[in-house]
Amino acid sequence: MINIEKLSVNIGRKAILNNVSTHIKEGAITAIIGPNGAGKSTLLNAATRLIDSDSGTVYLDNENITEMKSDAVAKKLAVLKQSNHTNLKITVRELVSFGRFPYSKGRLSKADHALVDEALEYMALTDMQDRYLDELSGGQRQRAYISMTLAQDTDYIFLDEPLNNLDMKHSVQMMQLLRKLVREKQKTIVIVIHDINFASCYADHIIALKEGEVLLDGRKDDVITTEALKAVYDMDINIECIFGQQICVYFDDAKTVDEFIEEVQLV
Repeated sequence: MINIEKLSVNIGRKAILNNVSTHIKEGAITAIIGPNGAGKSTLLNAATRLIDSDSGTVYLDNENITEMKSDAVAKKLAVLKQSNHTNLKITVRELVSFGRFPYSKGRLSKADHALVDEALEYMALTDMQDRYLDELSGGQRQRAYISMTLAQDTDYIFLDEPLNNLDMKHSVQMMQLLRKLVREKQKTIVIVIHDINFASCYADHIIALKEGEVLLDGRKDDVITTEALKAVYDMDINIECIFGQQICVYFDDAKTVDEFIEEVQLV
């Protein structure tokens, strides 16, 4: 259980987060959405203790996260920042093995190697586990870093823009994987994401930020509405039900899909 209570982060005189409170739903995917500068990444970083907050408290399984030892946090919560890079000449397997460090301190056991194998398989990286990171494409490296968080084998996984550098096919596969982790391993996953259609199709719960404050916080079907999203993004977004999913259509003047197709054909 993760509870965030009255969390504020300031840079100079500017409030990046202002009195944010929310509860992360267990065994579900929570998507954090909002326009650029809304405070999405800051919320993820402050909630996971990557940065200090100016006020407020984050409770991880009823413990104040700032009072917990680093190893104790790392055994419960894995986090992947938006920008990840290393100058080390290491292989994919070596990177993924870092996820076991809170347990192994670098001396991997049989059980640790088994979890690394499982993480590599989940991310379809087994065949390239001996390749060096600098030999991979951006999308492959992103999958390797996410595989490292899976090897950490925590109850909670926080991902900041996990679809960065992924093409459409691998973005869909990534979101399907996250759903599989929730369904099969009862993971609790929090993602910062820009594409609200991926949030709509794959998340269970959505937190919408605007100007450092929580504007919406609820079930995805309650958040993915024209009225709610206009309050977040200051634009008209038409919602179409396609194959049972609420899809956001960004066409001008909130045209329906049929109206847009007709307009394009006329042009």
